Amino acid sequence: MFKKPLRMRYRKMLLMLFDIFCFVVVAALYYLTTKVDNRVPTDPVKDFLINCFALLVWIMVIRVITGTYFKVWRYTNTGSLLMLAISDALGGIFAAITCIVVLQRIVLTTTPSILPFIVISSVNAVLTLASRFVYRILYKYFDNNHAPAEGKKVPTNRIPVAIVGAGQVGYSLVHELFSGRYSNYKPLFFIDNNTAKVGSYVANLKVYPENEEVLDLIREQGVAEIFIAVTGLDDAKATNLYHFYKRTSCKIKIYDTEMRDMGEKSGPRKLREFRIEDLLFRKSIHFLEGEARGFYTGKVVMVTGGGGSIGSELCRQVAACEPKQLIILDIYENNAYDIQQELTFQYGNRLDLRVVIASVRDRARMEAVFSEFRPQIVFHAAAHKHVPLMENNSCEAIKNNVFGTNNTADMAEKYGAQKFILISTDKAVNPTNIMGASKRLCEMVVQCRKDSKTAFAAVRFGNVLGSNGSVIPLFRKQIEQGGPVTITDRRIIRYFMTIPEASQLVMQAGAMAKSGELFVLDMGKPVLIYDLAVNMIRLSGFAPGKDIEIKEIGLRPGEKLYEELLMKTENLDKTENNLIFIERDQPLSRKELQAKLNLLERVVKETQGKVNAAEIKRAVKEVVPTFRDPEEVNRNASESEEMKLCQK
Repeated sequence: MFKKPLRMRYRKMLLMLFDIFCFVVVAALYYLTTKVDNRVPTDPVKDFLINCFALLVWIMVIRVITGTYFKVWRYTNTGSLLMLAISDALGGIFAAITCIVVLQRIVLTTTPSILPFIVISSVNAVLTLASRFVYRILYKYFDNNHAPAEGKKVPTNRIPVAIVGAGQVGYSLVHELFSGRYSNYKPLFFIDNNTAKVGSYVANLKVYPENEEVLDLIREQGVAEIFIAVTGLDDAKATNLYHFYKRTSCKIKIYDTEMRDMGEKSGPRKLREFRIEDLLFRKSIHFLEGEARGFYTGKVVMVTGGGGSIGSELCRQVAACEPKQLIILDIYENNAYDIQQELTFQYGNRLDLRVVIASVRDRARMEAVFSEFRPQIVFHAAAHKHVPLMENNSCEAIKNNVFGTNNTADMAEKYGAQKFILISTDKAVNPTNIMGASKRLCEMVVQCRKDSKTAFAAVRFGNVLGSNGSVIPLFRKQIEQGGPVTITDRRIIRYFMTIPEASQLVMQAGAMAKSGELFVLDMGKPVLIYDLAVNMIRLSGFAPGKDIEIKEIGLRPGEKLYEELLMKTENLDKTENNLIFIERDQPLSRKELQAKLNLLERVVKETQGKVNAAEIKRAVKEVVPTFRDPEEVNRNASESEEMKLCQK
């Protein structure tokens, strides 16, 4: 069993002895200043000592029961001090009852007076509380000004910081910096836009107004870091504060809570670095609400590609909905193992979790999996998604994305799945590459099944921040290596969303899906990739173009300067969620789709002896009428609605 260190136990014992000493002093003073023999008992001193001993015992017992001696008093709050006062009051009451009801009949010579119990317990409580306050003041003084024992040294060059936000959050942060043992930070002053607080002092630090002059003050005072400690800090506000204070060249951090399941913030506040997600230029969106969450409760849910970026987040959020069973299917065992261990650690036996290693291309294996588990909800996230790689491995893109989706959809339909949700991409809109075209074919596979008892749907969204193979991890790695940060073209734009947003959109669509819908999200304004690179370099504490170079390397095969605007309102129908829409698109019949699949299958078989056959691309162009050459799109990119929107 875990035992406390001897040093800690000695401190508790010394504190108890000190409290006993205080009690003895109070009792002695009471005895010397009060007539205790006015009742002329046989032995007044004996009775007084017995009453005091009973009072001391009861006070100490109740303090132990309420945990008074298990607290670290230099960090205690008002509640702890109040509990100590209540403990002493209860001790006085129980001691008086004990002496009057019990001890009077056994050892006392007269009926005890209530007054000594009230006076001694009250004065003793006041003295004890005062000792705690004095201890905290002395500890803070010595902690801030003296080196500790055992050869340890207090940092003499603490990092000077300014704190934005002089409210309760800012006060809590200052308290942490001052009370944290040998903190490396030295708070200099507060900044706040509340004129009622400007000029006053909070935690002995002056509050300055948030204006242009304060930027000069920050430079004059030698502030190295700025901490944002503001209540209700959304993405737009965080972005504005970041850009305002970044003009000082100081490092900027947020005192914020952690992100939990379903995109909600909870837990204790911590200092953290700004993330690129904080600078998305739009407010993060959270979709999953009560009814949608409840839809997955008690159901058997399968996630193909469950070890990937989107797939693993889907698994996390499905697990939080208390499904009957969660099946993670993936061909890559390492990723599947990671999410399995994470969910097992978090939920234990409360989650019936199964992991299946399988390829969606293996029709026989997929039939065996569906036959055994009979999933009611299927999220199909398994796919090859890297654009340049798929341009050079087009056959694999078709086999995995198109035929893999068709196999999974067939099995879901055959074994009575309630819903099947395909993860698609904005690259499927007028595709200029094999990957985008293969995902458009996947959408066709889903849309042609409107007559099925299984409700099929597809969900389109843009680039996902932080996903495997995305631009954010690439930029971060390049910055860590000292640069250069490579972008394909300074003009290139993309739509972005976070992994939780993407996963919640998929789950919301799953709850809403009825038959063959193609869901799209209002993703807001597109982001210039060059701006993204600049912000990431600045977030890392470097100067773009000076410390870290940004280098253009040219567009990659199949890449276009912009992705098509998903929100073309004339082609969309509204849903109950004002951020999610349904694309109006005329689906193919099953017969028409099968003809396309037959053509692709024949070409794939004919080109098995080639690593990357031009015949595959010609066949894809034939079966996807909206396929366009990237050169044609990029030539007229400046005239597109998407590029103009980014320039506003």
